[in-house]
Amino acid sequence: MYKQILLVSLIILASCKGKKIDDKAKAPTAPPTNVDVVVATAKQISNTVEANGTVIANELLEIHPEISGRLTYLNIPEGTTIAANTVIAKINDADLQAQLSKSKVQLDLAKKTEERLKKLLSISGINQADYDLALNNVNNIKADIDILKAQIDKTIIKAPFSGLLGLRNISPGAYVTPQTALVTLQQINKIKIDFTIPEQYTHLIKKGNSIDVLTNYNKTKLKATIVATEPEINTATRNLKVRALLNDGKLQTGSFVKILLQARGDNQSIMIPTNAIIPDADSKKLVLVKDGKGKFVNVETGLRTASGVEITKGISVGDTVIVTGVLFVKNNAVVKVKKVLEN
Repeated sequence: MYKQILLVSLIILASCKGKKIDDKAKAPTAPPTNVDVVVATAKQISNTVEANGTVIANELLEIHPEISGRLTYLNIPEGTTIAANTVIAKINDADLQAQLSKSKVQLDLAKKTEERLKKLLSISGINQADYDLALNNVNNIKADIDILKAQIDKTIIKAPFSGLLGLRNISPGAYVTPQTALVTLQQINKIKIDFTIPEQYTHLIKKGNSIDVLTNYNKTKLKATIVATEPEINTATRNLKVRALLNDGKLQTGSFVKILLQARGDNQSIMIPTNAIIPDADSKKLVLVKDGKGKFVNVETGLRTASGVEITKGISVGDTVIVTGVLFVKNNAVVKVKKVLEN
């Protein structure tokens, strides 16, 4: 009885396994992924690197007094050009002038005393120490006078260079300190342009090279010449700061401009639509169609344009590159090409 039951159970189990194997054999395969592709071809490209720049004056500063005091003279004609060493302000120096007069009287007396003692020293009427003390007194007073003259000189505020005055920030008779900004002065006979460029384009920056400057307000294109760079690349931004000198024309200092650098001449390169690139943490990938299947390949990119990106390594001319449906393609999975797009 038990043998019969065991035999029946084995027969049922064997039939179930056979049915599962048949079901697996009959299971439908996944349909191919529909994709659009482009054929990699070599194209002529001309690329221009664009950077942001700022217009600055050849010389620019805020004029501050060196000492504190009340203004007794103010000569700041706003918006006009002044020559170097023009006196633009003067601070009350009455106390310093009084001290200077006093020191001059003391010096006169000290000199007379020194001369008398020198005659006495020549006939051994006094010892050397007494004469040295008188001579030292003369020298000390002379030093005090030099200090007073330097302090008086600081009360006179002059333009350090010729240039254009800005707006006056102070009124006559005001009490000023070294922190008080009287006016700005800028020299605009030469215009500089500062801009930064990513480190991968630093090979384009050479002293004496010409660049195009595009203004933002009237789209005028001007020429400038590179005159200097910072000695090192900024470690935070990985950009190099560059300074150029405007060749001709006028620009408003402080304004924003675009810098145009010719990165490369006309060149044969493989260009692929940007949306075909699959960015990865460590690399960039494209999906090629080979033998009806999707194949993932690592690539290296170069210059970018408005519609595409240059592929410098990883694919060859004639390769079929998937541009739509890339997110649904699996490596070595069957794909179906719906359309070949123009590249």
